[in-house]
Amino acid sequence: MFGPQFMSFLFIVFLVIYFLSSAIKILKEYERGVVFRLGRVIPVKGPGLVIIWPIIDKLVKVSLRTVTMDVPSQDIITKDNITVKVNAVVYFRPVDPIKAVTEVEDFYYATSQIAQTTLRSILGQSQLDDLLTKRDELNAELQKVIDTQTEPWGVKVTAVEVKNVDLPTEMLRAIAKQAEAERERRAKIIHAEGEFQASQKLADAAKIISSEPATLQLRYLQTLTEIATEKNSTIIFPLPIELIRPLFEKMEKQ
Repeated sequence: MFGPQFMSFLFIVFLVIYFLSSAIKILKEYERGVVFRLGRVIPVKGPGLVIIWPIIDKLVKVSLRTVTMDVPSQDIITKDNITVKVNAVVYFRPVDPIKAVTEVEDFYYATSQIAQTTLRSILGQSQLDDLLTKRDELNAELQKVIDTQTEPWGVKVTAVEVKNVDLPTEMLRAIAKQAEAERERRAKIIHAEGEFQASQKLADAAKIISSEPATLQLRYLQTLTEIATEKNSTIIFPLPIELIRPLFEKMEKQ
């Protein structure tokens, strides 16, 4: 039905389409292309339009965007022999596309495994109190150790954050008791400091009253005035002996 010329034309069109689809690649702004030409690496291509030789060249795309990777919960025994479950998140990105492709088979999987083992190693050397209170220091140490191990792969670890620390139930009760005891201790200290300050003020007031007897009489009169404001039918008020002593001396003279 179709002549040889027409079949040759179709074959040529097919070859052209195959060549163009295989030779023309478009890389996004955040992508780079690692090209292997006959098995050897040539300079990185991209971004934009990239033309390669079909069959001869093989292009591997590498994304340079930061990857957010969740580290699964790890069972960790702290330095003070307490078992906890800890998970974290790791932020990293390839900075050398050629190393990320040629130095390790799968840098995503390799970084994940390094993060898990490093998490168990570093946190296992810490006390539970440090794990709960010194989170920033531990995050910085984890980032430094993981980044050192992934650097030969052309991968930069920018941050590591410990997310959750799950404690055993009995440890949660012990921490709650400890916190309650700490609050009671602070309350007692504050109460004792208040009592001490009040006693100092009373001692100062006693010194002033002892040096000026008239101040004691004025204090009694002030107290009487305060009591008189109450609606009381009977008032029992102690009378200081200093007020009636002149009367007794006058009666003795008579």
